[in-house]
Amino acid sequence: MAKNATVLFLMMIVCVSEAVLDTNYYSKTCPNAEKIILQTVYNASIHDPKVPARLLRLFFHDCFIRGCDASVLIDSMPGNQAEKDAPPNISLRSFYVIDEAKSKLETACPHSVSCADIVAIAARDVVTLSGGPYWSVLKGRKDGKISNASETINLPAPTFNVSQLIQSFANRGLQVKDLVALSGAHTLGFSHCSSFQSRLRNFSSIHDTDPTLESGFAQILKNKCPKPNLDKNAGQFLDPTSSTFDNVYYKRLLEGKGVFGSDQSLFGDSRTKTIVESFANDQNLFFKEFAASMVKLGNVGVIENGNVRFNCRVVN
Repeated sequence: MAKNATVLFLMMIVCVSEAVLDTNYYSKTCPNAEKIILQTVYNASIHDPKVPARLLRLFFHDCFIRGCDASVLIDSMPGNQAEKDAPPNISLRSFYVIDEAKSKLETACPHSVSCADIVAIAARDVVTLSGGPYWSVLKGRKDGKISNASETINLPAPTFNVSQLIQSFANRGLQVKDLVALSGAHTLGFSHCSSFQSRLRNFSSIHDTDPTLESGFAQILKNKCPKPNLDKNAGQFLDPTSSTFDNVYYKRLLEGKGVFGSDQSLFGDSRTKTIVESFANDQNLFFKEFAASMVKLGNVGVIENGNVRFNCRVVN
């Protein structure tokens, strides 16, 4: 009997240690955490329609470097340039929304909710508020203490081909289907010319313009991004319904109207083409797979024994 009890106890330890994240993680310590975050995100989105795309991008840029540990939120300090000030992250915005949610949470339940969980929950909320799917966010992440600008070189670039994209996602334990589903986040948002202008002129020794780019759309992009370009804010929405979370992004790829070379490459490669087509034809399927892949992404590099920052911009 004692032996069986010991075995049962050991099994419980294993289960607890494996279940690092839990949908009910704050049910006792901060039961209104998700309501507070949702209200903050909603209010910010009403005042600035760019907020949803920016917060969703923030989640990706956080999880792809050091895992989902809110390292992207840390401010640079003398002697250390943080992730947020590296070239790929210079255009990240809406940090204030996370700051505001954190401030409210510190008032409601001090030192309980991690900045990493706030970013993950906010990413789900902006998708849902924009007409996309809802999923239960696993919670219990701890905040990291390290943020180095140099590490952002590991972010997937808008110029990547499919092989590079697959490898980048595989390095984080994500499959090809996850790559195609998560790329659908580009249904929200805007890109500056710098991220796609290499497709428009002097593309190669054979083609002046990227041949995978539909000619009429290429001309539209050239008009928006002239050379020289004196407007630093010039660019293009990533799909025509850029404030609505839908599957139009995939339909555009079928037409050769992906803004990024990395996006359009998904339709030109046999490893990803059929998945693109299935999402273009079935929005419900895309929503289902996107939600599942967001849960997987949210598990990348989770810190079990870290701390909860008092201020998301500063390590305790």
